[in-house]
Amino acid sequence: MRRRTLQLGVAILFFLAAAPLPQKRAAHRQPPPPPPLPCGDLFSFQVLLDRQGYSPGQIDGKTGVNFTHALAAMQSARSLAASGTPDCDTWHALGGDAAGELTATYTISEGDLKGPFEEKIPPDLMAQAKLPALSYRTPLEALAERFHASPALLKQMNTGVALTAGTTIRVPAVQPFDPDVKPVWDPSAADATVTVSKDESALRVAHADGSPMFFAPVTTGSEHDPLPAGNWKVRGVQWHPPFHYNPRLFWDAKPGDARTTIKPGPNNPVGIVWIDLNLPHYGLHGTPEPGNVGHTESHGCVRLTNWDAARVAALVKPGTPVQFR
Repeated sequence: MRRRTLQLGVAILFFLAAAPLPQKRAAHRQPPPPPPLPCGDLFSFQVLLDRQGYSPGQIDGKTGVNFTHALAAMQSARSLAASGTPDCDTWHALGGDAAGELTATYTISEGDLKGPFEEKIPPDLMAQAKLPALSYRTPLEALAERFHASPALLKQMNTGVALTAGTTIRVPAVQPFDPDVKPVWDPSAADATVTVSKDESALRVAHADGSPMFFAPVTTGSEHDPLPAGNWKVRGVQWHPPFHYNPRLFWDAKPGDARTTIKPGPNNPVGIVWIDLNLPHYGLHGTPEPGNVGHTESHGCVRLTNWDAARVAALVKPGTPVQFR
């Protein structure tokens, strides 16, 4: 009996030795950074595109569909292969080697910090209507929009720097956007035509001969409110518009919602500008969520970042043709 017990013990030890050891759970690892570009970097490409009228949307130093479309549009305009790939030929066409500094310094003022700010903006439109204004939530959000950047990028560029009056920060070297300054119409855009492409989620402004004036990513409609293909015209431009909420026009309106008006501000549902069309309830406008432009759906209208909407507002006037396709 003792011998059989000993044999059984040996067999168990042999089995345990032969069995594979349990694998430790792999530690969570960040994906490796993308390999460096042969010329320039993603941030520099985005700044150069923005400067030259091919908006990548929110500057964030990352690749994505908005960046790819802006790059392809620029490449096509410069007679390059419209690959959407940031290669050396595109870098040279953008003047990257001679562009100089692509970041700038900005000294934060007391005015940047005094607001007014609206820290908590509810998602419900009826609740938004109770607010005195749809202002920026924080100084960081306001500064990020001023320089066409994501708040995360601005924080990354200024790690450990407090946003206090008198502090100098690094920002993308682009034309600053000021939500308090109404765009002045550009007379060189007298022959402008606006084209919005649903498939590309993009807006183009071009001269009569087809030469490009401006390109930007947009959000266009949804399965519930598809973009209506056709030829329309601008009726007018309203700066800092209120938003007139009519629940009958919203497929996702809540039972009990009533007509109401939401005060102006950069976080208003239509942002800082409304470009009215001769198509009832449709327009080109800004947004309180610049990081979602080109990625999410809308309630039928054409949504741009606030700074891009301001650029378009300077290129159109009553009668400007607008094509949806």
